[in-house]
Amino acid sequence: MTDDTRGAVGRPAPGDIATVTAAAEVLAGRSGRRGVARVLPFLGPAFVASVAYVDPGNFATNIQGGAEFGYRLVWVVLASNLVAMLVQALSAKLGIATGRNLAEMCREQFPRPIVWAMWVISEVVAMATDLAEFLGAALGFNLLFGLPLLPAALLTGATTLVILAMERRGFRPIEAVITAFVGVIAVSYLVETILDRPSWGAVAHSIVRPSLGSTEAVLLAVGILGATVMPHAVFLHSSLTQSRIVTRNAEQARRLFRFEVLDVVIAMSLAGMVNAAMLIMAASTFWTHGLVHLGSIPEAHRTLAPLLGTASSVVFAISLLASGLSSSTVGTMAGQVIMQGFIHRQVSVWVRRLVTMTPALAAIALGLDPTRTLVISQVVLSFGLPFALVPLVLFTRRRDLMGELTNDPLTTIASAFATALIVALNVFLLVQVLSGRG
Repeated sequence: MTDDTRGAVGRPAPGDIATVTAAAEVLAGRSGRRGVARVLPFLGPAFVASVAYVDPGNFATNIQGGAEFGYRLVWVVLASNLVAMLVQALSAKLGIATGRNLAEMCREQFPRPIVWAMWVISEVVAMATDLAEFLGAALGFNLLFGLPLLPAALLTGATTLVILAMERRGFRPIEAVITAFVGVIAVSYLVETILDRPSWGAVAHSIVRPSLGSTEAVLLAVGILGATVMPHAVFLHSSLTQSRIVTRNAEQARRLFRFEVLDVVIAMSLAGMVNAAMLIMAASTFWTHGLVHLGSIPEAHRTLAPLLGTASSVVFAISLLASGLSSSTVGTMAGQVIMQGFIHRQVSVWVRRLVTMTPALAAIALGLDPTRTLVISQVVLSFGLPFALVPLVLFTRRRDLMGELTNDPLTTIASAFATALIVALNVFLLVQVLSGRG
């Protein structure tokens, strides 16, 4: 979104004008707004990015993790969410401080061969993202309305194009739609948690005494990490903040960043609670009943009805559909940012939508297991994370780029440690798989 405040015919979008004006007054200290009204103009970018953290890949990894290992991996979800908060705050800060998104900064700072390699890798990751999101939305239509998967996938493509068309009316309408989808997912899992009556003692034990215990658990842990900390969301968030609200001096930039941190904390906390609820639901419903080899999202949907009632399975399908549609929309937005930033090229959103949905349609046509495909796609995403996180850490620690918003030493250490941990997990997983123990 290189021109966030423009409507369909080039005029400023009315909703965007009101938001930017209100934000400028708050940053300048001239606003009479108090409480929520004071914060509201700044909320939105993190909610758009947070959709990537509750996409269908999360359903697949969290359900498999809870069904196979009970409450053991709850700590992985929470730890991943803390990393996500840090990463998205850094991404938002980069956009505010430099007026550039992460992909643009890579293009400016790195040699051209590295830039092209990063672009190719990022596009592959975007394809893996779209694969998960399309399959999830198609499964949602299939479970809710009984549509065959292929027509359901085509309906998903058409629906996301309609949502993406709202971008032409400015950033506020699409932020509102995406936030509404997040709300639907959150409410759905609030209902699921009430129905499944989990063992909160076991949840607390997982958090206090974290463990993995097997290679399969490591595979799912890395999948959860890949499904939670999403590389395309890192690129997108910096784009959402780079020109949304323009600051006039360093003090305003610091104030704006504090509001964006609040946006991140609220949105990512909501996403983290949804992810934890997914895994807890699978543990308390499937693992508790001995259904440890529950192999797919459709099986989970079918099994919920006799265990928790028909309402539970319907709510599950609604949440999956909302997740698939919203994350597929956000994935396409991120793909546009990646191409524009790395190689200064842009294709029509219609063309990108048609190209990136092809792998999902092929997977459905070939009859591949949707849930296993979702899990593997999340592992692919996890392997793409260093190519987003390493540049992000390197750039945000540089005063010549970030000015007053340069990372303090503790933030740099924490973000470098998180990046190193992700790389180490990926290397360990690769060794296990190649040695035949995965």
